[in-house]
Amino acid sequence: MKHILLAGVALAFSAAPALARDLTIEDVVQLSRVGAPAVSPDGHWLVWQQRETDLAGNKGRYDLWKLDLTVKGARPEKLIAEADVNETSPAFAPDGQTVFFQSDKGGDDSIQSVSIAGGAARVWYTPKGGFSGFKLSPDGTRALIWADRKPGAPGIEPAMVKQDPNAGSGRVFDKMFIRHWDTWANGDRSQLFVVPLRQEGVTAVPIVHDLDGDTPSKPYGGGEELSWSADGKTIFFALREAGKTEPLSTNLDIFAAPADGSGGVVNLTADNDGMDNLPTASPDGKLLAYFAMQRPTYEADRQVLMLRNLATGEVRALTQGWDRSVGSIAWSPDSAKIYVTAEDTQEVPIWSVDPKSGKVTRLTKEGAVSAVVPTKAGVIYAMNSLVAPDDFYRLTAKGTSERLTSVNAEKLAGIDLPTVTRFSFTGANNDTVWGYAVKPASLKDGKAPIAFIVHGGPQGSSNNSWSYRWNPAVFAGAGYAVVSVDFHGSTGYGQGFTDAIRNNWGGWPLEDLQKGLKAATDKFAWLDAGNACALGASYGGYMMNWIEGNWPDRFKCIVQHDGVFDARAMAYETEELWFDEWEHGGHPYYEDPAAFEKWNPVNHVTAWKTPQLVITSERDFRIPYTQGIAAFTALQRRDVPSKLLVFPDENHWVLKPKNSLQWYGEVLGWLGEYTGKQ
Repeated sequence: MKHILLAGVALAFSAAPALARDLTIEDVVQLSRVGAPAVSPDGHWLVWQQRETDLAGNKGRYDLWKLDLTVKGARPEKLIAEADVNETSPAFAPDGQTVFFQSDKGGDDSIQSVSIAGGAARVWYTPKGGFSGFKLSPDGTRALIWADRKPGAPGIEPAMVKQDPNAGSGRVFDKMFIRHWDTWANGDRSQLFVVPLRQEGVTAVPIVHDLDGDTPSKPYGGGEELSWSADGKTIFFALREAGKTEPLSTNLDIFAAPADGSGGVVNLTADNDGMDNLPTASPDGKLLAYFAMQRPTYEADRQVLMLRNLATGEVRALTQGWDRSVGSIAWSPDSAKIYVTAEDTQEVPIWSVDPKSGKVTRLTKEGAVSAVVPTKAGVIYAMNSLVAPDDFYRLTAKGTSERLTSVNAEKLAGIDLPTVTRFSFTGANNDTVWGYAVKPASLKDGKAPIAFIVHGGPQGSSNNSWSYRWNPAVFAGAGYAVVSVDFHGSTGYGQGFTDAIRNNWGGWPLEDLQKGLKAATDKFAWLDAGNACALGASYGGYMMNWIEGNWPDRFKCIVQHDGVFDARAMAYETEELWFDEWEHGGHPYYEDPAAFEKWNPVNHVTAWKTPQLVITSERDFRIPYTQGIAAFTALQRRDVPSKLLVFPDENHWVLKPKNSLQWYGEVLGWLGEYTGKQ
């Protein structure tokens, strides 16, 4: 059985004091979070948005920071940081001296700019009704804005709607989505507008004509789904045409539209019924890169890097022979290389792809890369790991990585972080399956109780990345040894391994989990094999309910968060029907009930006996909170020790700082009650 020590991303701290302490959720909540990096065209400046926690306000607040990339060992400085104002989404003008950004000063979203040298900000555009984001044109004279508006709106300014004083409060629908992720449908669509940036009054021009859909897509899409052509004449965007099949379709297409709003929108990928996304135009104006999935309705199909010749329309599948899934796309400034991220065996490295040959080369090793900005002087990227939040690095022309920031060094100074070791074993179908074990820093001898964490997705990974929701280092800081297994269905091991969970939710994955936990406890003497609790969210929450009835004697306790309890109810209650139907064979429940019932936890309630903490949220429309209430009801009726935690203001994720503190308080308290770790 192989194993590797995950060094991860070492924190650039001075030597820890003699009396080091363990990491807590209070530490994690207060960490600074970096994102949205932008680099000046001359490679001189790096600017990013940085989130700080306002615990009293129960929210995050954003400022802009800068770093001089020409000075070795330079320290970050604030660029603009007005109190009680969020400054986000920095973008450099071509002069390299002006940074445009989004601000909510005064309560209204606006596009503003500031000199890289600092000083007062200048307001360029403040539309009524707000907007979600913007992307600067290559020449810096215009902004592509996306905002929620009624379809067919002639401009970005919301139309005045006369309210009937006698109207009721009921919502009326005649098609789905009626709700999506955490929001009830109200008829608005995310739409595109182009606005010139000049001092005098301006009008935003609508770009999307007569298309029923959201661009960027909801709920996760952003500027990565939009691209300016190099000459600024064309907008490329991803959109799923809705109609009455939107909850059944993953068919996002890539469209091209004139940036002057003159119409003539063209679907560039109409021949592919799978998902096409991340349109990214080359700087030389010749090519459009994007990814394509082959199979319709499958949201976790392999994302193959595609190239379209913008002059001839010729399309090539550049990475068809590479069994990995492209997660982000960025061109080098000279258009000679494409940089992508793609999961690989619990890591998320940067890879370069030759646009001529399709040759793929790995550029980074351990860690999860979360942002990539190619420059003439090397690639700037953000990276994190299981033991370190995001910081910025530079990949030099010689292929070495140089650390640029240690944003949280002071906040984490004096804290001992755990040790992570990867291991592999023979799992279901005689396949090699990988996992990792996390040893608490405070465990010098003896054994630690186990927190056996099962990831969601299910097409996801317990990879070498930092999390502000489920953080293994926090569990280790509380004295628990964490074990996680990338069961069949996980990503980063080839598409066949990912596909293996379809029609198999409670089969091979459970076998992998059983064999993986045994492999870990056999290998690591510091794991207390007889003192373990299991935890999981989303699909991991489903697995907790499945374990209750199909592995009932293994764990001291269970924590189930947003998990499927009744597959029949889930099939009719969830919003993105394509996911649930694909996973159970591709048919609605009424056409093939046996496929759903085969792995339905509700059918095994008579075997439930392990104490369970159930967590759910009222704004979760992916796995509605009624599933959690039903599981809690089953536990209570079975007289199984149980507890229910319901968040009225969260969705499928727990995002608010105070709620995160409460979540960990309840979860660690539950584990402590049954493992004796207080």
